Amino acid sequence: MAKPNYNFAKRQRELAKKAKKEEKQQRKAATGTAGEGEGAETPEGIDPPAVTPNEVKPAA
Repeated sequence: MAKPNYNFAKRQRELAKKAKKEEKQQRKAATGTAGEGEGAETPEGIDPPAVTPNEVKPAA
């Protein structure tokens, strides 16, 4: 019977973790740029309401 290669299994887990982390960072970066850029734009001809900090009412 062959012995299990624990070093190989550990390396595979580390690579999977690294790939998952990179994918998460890419998704986070993609959603961050979409929120600031194209997704945050208003339709033409419609102005967003101007709200100043003095006009904000507390939610009570």
